[in-house]
Amino acid sequence: MVESRNRRKRNLRQERKNARRIFIDPSSPSIRSIIRVVLIAMLILVLAALLSATLYLLSFLLFLIVLSIFFAYLLDPLVGFIRKPFEQRHLEKIMPRPLAIVISYLLVFTVLGIAIANLLPLIATQIRDFAENLPNYAGLIETRINALSNRYDQLMISPEVQKQINENIAAILGNLGAQITTIAGNTAISIATYLPWMLLIPILAFFFLKDASLFRSMFLGFFPSGTWRARASSFITDVNKTLAAYTRAQLISCLLIGSICTLAFTLIGLDYALLLGIIAGVFEFIPMLGPLTIGITAVLVGAFSDNPWQALWTAVFLITLRLTHDYVTYPKIVRDGIHLHPLAVVLSVLAGEQIAGIPGVFLSIPIVALVSVLYKHILEYNGNRGVLGGIFRSRREDRHKKLSPETDAE
Repeated sequence: MVESRNRRKRNLRQERKNARRIFIDPSSPSIRSIIRVVLIAMLILVLAALLSATLYLLSFLLFLIVLSIFFAYLLDPLVGFIRKPFEQRHLEKIMPRPLAIVISYLLVFTVLGIAIANLLPLIATQIRDFAENLPNYAGLIETRINALSNRYDQLMISPEVQKQINENIAAILGNLGAQITTIAGNTAISIATYLPWMLLIPILAFFFLKDASLFRSMFLGFFPSGTWRARASSFITDVNKTLAAYTRAQLISCLLIGSICTLAFTLIGLDYALLLGIIAGVFEFIPMLGPLTIGITAVLVGAFSDNPWQALWTAVFLITLRLTHDYVTYPKIVRDGIHLHPLAVVLSVLAGEQIAGIPGVFLSIPIVALVSVLYKHILEYNGNRGVLGGIFRSRREDRHKKLSPETDAE
């Protein structure tokens, strides 16, 4: 009887061990870590899908908001400069922030108005000259093709090959002209359609400047007081520094590139140097695609001029300028505000264009910069464990944190 009872107990213990091996214990640290990874992966996929749909449906609205935020970042130093003497004397009531913003608007738009009044006649003249010379470009292309045909005999090229080359060149130039005309027409229609909406940018920027502290407090109100709110405040501070550095770096780059290109195009003898320089400065705000567009345009203008060597000198200048600016000047302008590899910039711009078109091109770099700031804060929160290291925490580490007096003190 005793032996049979002991045998039953042993069999029962063995069955329990086998059951533990067969069935998964959800309380084990490894299973909990796997569940965390699966849930986080599902959450990331859902958020990515929602973000893509939101960017696609509200791309133009987000585009306006982002441009308004950029404009607010550009004016914020001027607003602070106007208020600083009053704050030092504790006279903030004499110069409240809304009044300083209005004064900043008056100063900025006055300077812009004077610049436009002085430059607009020159720009209008160059645009008129370009429109008048368009028929001459067609004749110049025909002359260049005939000059090329005269050299075929020297190169001992058969008439059939000569005919095929001429037809291909004519077809390429015809397609290029049609594409340029289409792009110019679409651009003009887009500008005429969206220009009235652009008037909202200063209005939205005014409220972003006036109620910046209120927006910050509202955002922090979603987090519980203590460690989480302190981390959220630190995150907002880093985001503010990153966006401010990026926006001001883009403005300085636009002014710098526009001035240098105008001077260089004038020295090279390129037609429409002022117009091309202004376009280069404006397009500098569009990452990657802007410099590429102005480069192709300037080289084509040089190729259609009386001196074809202008195209070569223009290409050499733009390549040198691009390398110097991207790898020497721009990093010094940005400094510690934003750190993105050139490959990350290219991929971000391409992804933004695929998701949201032209607005996506503008939004891509700031969004990637924000993601990099978030990634940095996650690394700081998890310490040396990294991002996934914070997920695969053992139960012993969690228990040690709960019992640690340092954690309680926090």
